[in-house]
Amino acid sequence: MLKTRSNGIEIAYERLGLGTPLVLIHGHPLDHSIWDPLLPLLENDFDLIVPDLRGFGQSETIRSRYRLVDMAADIIALLDHLEIQQAAIVGHSMGGYISLACAAVSPSHIRGLGLIASHIFADPPERKSSRYETASEIEKKGVNLLADTFPAKLTADSSLQTILREIILRQSVPGVAESLRAMAERDDSASLVQNARFPMVFIHGTNDVIIPIELAREAKLLADRIHLVELVNAGHMPIMEEPQRTAEALMMLK
Repeated sequence: MLKTRSNGIEIAYERLGLGTPLVLIHGHPLDHSIWDPLLPLLENDFDLIVPDLRGFGQSETIRSRYRLVDMAADIIALLDHLEIQQAAIVGHSMGGYISLACAAVSPSHIRGLGLIASHIFADPPERKSSRYETASEIEKKGVNLLADTFPAKLTADSSLQTILREIILRQSVPGVAESLRAMAERDDSASLVQNARFPMVFIHGTNDVIIPIELAREAKLLADRIHLVELVNAGHMPIMEEPQRTAEALMMLK
């Protein structure tokens, strides 16, 4: 992977393909490798920028509190480093929250937005408390706490569960814990989506048990510009479960 200092943080990223700049932001507690099934399907149409977020994969781990807007600022700084004035930003799960934060931090950089297995609303109080509790447990017990239980929630495909467990085990405790706290404190993005003037595509599996598809449908009602693609029988990992259909849906961001 390539590496650069972005917003004061060393960020690792891959870059491949030709066409419209497209940033692919991974979810929690994963890394850039979740996009691998999708890359061959997109590289002929997009200039793909695929980073590891701070605290994940090969990027630098920061042992202090930060917010999703800080993680979004890392992405915007990476675009500036690459001399890309505008890009479509697509995020999976937590990556979707960061994509929305990118649009809030620097709307001039955004030519399109994609959310995959994600949503636009802030955490309710009980979900916020749960994230803080999980972060504390991970700091005590390590990432095995998630590796042993989370893959089965991400997908019903046992072969993908094995791959996802290995990805989770590669992640750092501080990165996983601090990003949970950052997600808990994120802003609601409903007004941002309602006022957006760029194309948006939301891709969601009908069998997602982590973020119910009803949240994507609720968001769709707020803005006519949202193109909602429902993937029947996919779970929380459409990127890996339905790469062809996911890639086809993202073509609207060309």
